[in-house]
Amino acid sequence: MRIRERLSSGRPCFSFEFFPPKTEAGVQNLRETVAALRDLNPTFVSVTYGAGGTTRDRTIELVTEFQKSHAIDVMAHLTCVGASRDEIAGVLQRLRDAGIENVLALRGDPPKGETKFEAPKDGFAYADELIRFIRSNFTFGLGAACYPEGHVECRGLDGLRDLNADLAHLVRKVDAGADFLITQLFFDNDLYFNFVGRARKAGIAVPIIPGIMPITNVEQIRRFTEMCGSTLPQTLMTEMERHADNPDAVLSQGVAYATAQCFDLLQRGAPGIHFYTLNKSAASRTILAALRTIWPPAMRPA
Repeated sequence: MRIRERLSSGRPCFSFEFFPPKTEAGVQNLRETVAALRDLNPTFVSVTYGAGGTTRDRTIELVTEFQKSHAIDVMAHLTCVGASRDEIAGVLQRLRDAGIENVLALRGDPPKGETKFEAPKDGFAYADELIRFIRSNFTFGLGAACYPEGHVECRGLDGLRDLNADLAHLVRKVDAGADFLITQLFFDNDLYFNFVGRARKAGIAVPIIPGIMPITNVEQIRRFTEMCGSTLPQTLMTEMERHADNPDAVLSQGVAYATAQCFDLLQRGAPGIHFYTLNKSAASRTILAALRTIWPPAMRPA
């Protein structure tokens, strides 16, 4: 089923994001992780995408397997990195032939070792170009990314992030055919709701799903937020750093914080939660189970 149809049900949407492992042992662990989600009946799971080679192929293989073996709706990520239009069309045809109905269309990060994204020959420079191409040639349900704090590369002459320019880019993605949006991770819910308010004023009417990453490792979350430009509240980090040498305490506190964050998001009208799992879904499963225990509207998945 297309995710846009799930979102129209009026019930909260819960989803989990994974990345394709590089080893067969990692793939087997991921299979077991996804199988463990079945009892929670997630709305969908998604698998990220690598440019070229076995990582790209493994994304296609995994989403195909998960949909067939676990009866879970899936979404394949797709980027513009390192591929011509014909190559991207070939990937989309493989996804379509495998019965995949949903794609998250992204520009993608620069290849490893490069600091600036360069459009491939006969490829796409921006996500809205990719979305328009998919919408014109295929019938997938389409998602796109958005950034409550602005994309880390979208900066003005003063070097600061240009939120207005970033929002204009997002309008182009939606106008090109995106059905829904998933946010970059954040830890302050006011950032999300302020962003949603700005998006609505700009004419964006599609659902905006908040992306949440439970903190399970202090150094890891510090690296991730520095890379993507998300803000860590100082009070949260101060408390986390107090327990940095106690993994169990960090995990417990991270799950508690994310559970409260998700509960507040849902109570205030967010259409669901997209969990960034880093292929370790135990924390996210705990949070979803708690939400369905303490908040009746979350009991029945979309």
